[in-house]
Amino acid sequence: MHSHIDRILWSDHQISTRVSELAAQISDDFRGCSSVPVVVGVATGAFLFLADLVRKIELPISVDFIRAESYGSGTESNGAPTISLDLKVDINARHVILVEDIVDTGHTLSRVIPHLKSKGASSVSVCTFLDKPSGRKVDFHMVGEGKFYRGFECPDYFVVGYGMDFAELYRNLPYVGVLKPEHYK
Repeated sequence: MHSHIDRILWSDHQISTRVSELAAQISDDFRGCSSVPVVVGVATGAFLFLADLVRKIELPISVDFIRAESYGSGTESNGAPTISLDLKVDINARHVILVEDIVDTGHTLSRVIPHLKSKGASSVSVCTFLDKPSGRKVDFHMVGEGKFYRGFECPDYFVVGYGMDFAELYRNLPYVGVLKPEHYK
C-alpha cells in the first residue's frame, strides 16, 4: 500500500500538531456560547480528522455525522452531491461546526451548508483538514457568524490517507500522500 504513494505531503506528526492548533482555536472561538456547539462530520472521509479534533476540543460538544456523496469510485466530483444520511441531533438554534476532510470543488459545502441552515442552525462554521482552492468551482457561504478553519492548503494532487480514499482504499494511512496515477487511472 505504501508503495502506491508517490510522496508524503504531511506526516502523522505534522497532522497531529495542526489538529491540536485547530482544536485550540475552535475552543477559544466557541467558549462562552449560549448553546453547546454541534460538531458534524461529513462521512466517511472526515472520520479520522473528526475523532482527533473532538478529543482535543476543550468544550462540551455534541457530535453527529452527515453523508454527502459526490465522488463514487472516481477522482472527480460529479458536481451534484446528495445527502444520503442526515443528522440525528437537533441543531435548531445551535452553532454547527461542519468537519470536512477536503474542500475541493465546493459542491459538497454548497449543498450541505444550506441544508444545515434549513434545519435551524444559528451559525455554520467549516473546519476542513485540507483546502484545495485551485479546484474550487462554486462558492459557499458560512451561516451567521460562521468561520472557516483550514488545516493545510493542498496542492492540486489526488491525495489519500488520514481518512481520504480512492475507491474506499488508503483511508488507514497515517499520513497524507499523493497517490501514483497508475493506481487510479
